[in-house]
Amino acid sequence: MPEKTIDFGKFGARGIKGSDAVARKLDDLADGIVTPVTMKRGLMARLHYLTRTDHSRQAARDAGLTVTDRTLKAWLEGKRQPSTANLDRIDAAYRQVRRQNVARHLLRRLNARGGTRVEIHPLNQSQVPRPLQRLVEYRTMNVRRWDRIVETWAAGDHQGLDDAWEDTIVDLGSQWGQYEYVTNVGFAA
Repeated sequence: MPEKTIDFGKFGARGIKGSDAVARKLDDLADGIVTPVTMKRGLMARLHYLTRTDHSRQAARDAGLTVTDRTLKAWLEGKRQPSTANLDRIDAAYRQVRRQNVARHLLRRLNARGGTRVEIHPLNQSQVPRPLQRLVEYRTMNVRRWDRIVETWAAGDHQGLDDAWEDTIVDLGSQWGQYEYVTNVGFAA
């Protein structure tokens, strides 16, 4: 079971934690600004998103973007360019605020009509020697309650999301431990 997956990849298996795959998919569903923060257009779009209202400005501060209003104004007017560390902070704050803003809408879509069908693609064993490979099949399941998963994702709580995902995949039956690491988790909302 998952507790025995201490040395994942020891024999060449490749994949990511299932909860990380779920977080990536939720990030994709949240959409947002595609242009990188290193380009002027991407930077300005993120700054406008984070400074449009007092509420978004406070959320950006709570997410870790703690610069003065004077500095923000200089960035928005193009008089100064943020450092690399500040670009990273701007991008992280944008992602965090975006998650919080779309979580309620996303949760409503995922829970609609009795839940959402999830496809779980097993880990990649192409580099594992033949005698050590195990049969791990592609699986689908219907996740009926997304509340805890979306809540921990929106809060940026990686451990909470991991726990919530493990509690969800238990519905796969006795094989649930084989899906702790996967190549992809797919669903739509």
